[in-house]
Amino acid sequence: MHRAAVLLLTATALGLPAPPAAYAQGGQGFAAEGIPAVPLPDAPVVYDTAAGQRIRVSVVTDGLTYPWGLAFLPDGRILVTERLGTLRQIRNGVLDPAPIAGIPEVYTEGPLAGLMDVAAHPEFAENRFVYLTYSKPTADGSTVALARGRFEGGALSEVRDVFVADADLNGGASRLAFAPDGSLYMTVGGAFGGTRPLAQDPASHVGKVLRLRDDGSAPDDNPFAGREGHAPEVFSLGHRNPMGLAIHPETGEVWASEHAPMGGDEVNRILPGRNYGWPEVSYSREYTGLRVSERPWQEDLEQPEIVWIPSIAPSGLVFYSGDRFPAWRGDLFAGSLMTGRVARTGHLERIEFNRQGLEQRREWLLADLRRRIRDVEQGPDGLLYVLTGGSFLGRDPALGEAALLRIEPAE
Repeated sequence: MHRAAVLLLTATALGLPAPPAAYAQGGQGFAAEGIPAVPLPDAPVVYDTAAGQRIRVSVVTDGLTYPWGLAFLPDGRILVTERLGTLRQIRNGVLDPAPIAGIPEVYTEGPLAGLMDVAAHPEFAENRFVYLTYSKPTADGSTVALARGRFEGGALSEVRDVFVADADLNGGASRLAFAPDGSLYMTVGGAFGGTRPLAQDPASHVGKVLRLRDDGSAPDDNPFAGREGHAPEVFSLGHRNPMGLAIHPETGEVWASEHAPMGGDEVNRILPGRNYGWPEVSYSREYTGLRVSERPWQEDLEQPEIVWIPSIAPSGLVFYSGDRFPAWRGDLFAGSLMTGRVARTGHLERIEFNRQGLEQRREWLLADLRRRIRDVEQGPDGLLYVLTGGSFLGRDPALGEAALLRIEPAE
């Protein structure tokens, strides 16, 4: 099928207006005229930053295809999901050419479906559990599922779904994060198009942050446990499509970033039982340009900690808590796929807070690479690792293959 036709069908399925011609030709999902692609650097590149911290950025490995999430194992190996349904491992900076066996069947039709996040159990050394979120095929399309398997001998075994969301979706993001108490937080997006109202339905998993046990069941102390008409797994509601999830290293609070249609992307401090407003209130505009809501706030709905206007399409999210970048300790790092819906404007955004925990400063990093930043994690070595993603609906040949980057201090 012609690329433009695929884009038109995808837009129709998501309830969006038909994309302009430039959308089908730009390679990134949006017009990119005037912003040429640049190759990944062959050698490490040094950059200055606003905090006075010089950084060295190097390519750990390329050869990835549509990577989505990454996780570190205790022995130093790195697991990377690829949206089209493969799980890869990187050992000592070398990408294993053979995908890891044992991945469940993944639905990959459309731009927001596929294999998504990966997380290792906090006690991985003892139980070898690895968790995956993915789009599970259904009779009417797909839904979001959480699978768990044992990773031994380079393959997954005993793989089974421990949680399956209750709605058919045309794609919806899902991230994972283990909290210090062992709870597993999982986002379920997809609250757009015909499923948009489900974000406000407490009986639905769509547009929610969930809190689970490590076996996928709902803890008894969840905010809606035992309440009629409420899904017991729901921890918070009123979300559109959360693309990032992080645990605050000092407070243990859950923070999540989510996409709005145009402008109004958010980072929220997730509190139990709270409603974050989508689609009743939003700082965003529809793809047509009209405002999503008449006003962006309401007394009984939570306000975001951070708002982006224009949009940066936030993706992976992590608080820095290591010793290698002392000036950045406590800062929040958010990946950006693109800024203002302009292709090749992705970056890594550093958000600094004051002593009261309020946003104080934002800084763009890696903008010169002109890449879509899909995920960011802190490694066990205290360095930052960044996944660069491919194009929105199809690979941009000018960008080459996606890569894993390492950010370290430039002494």
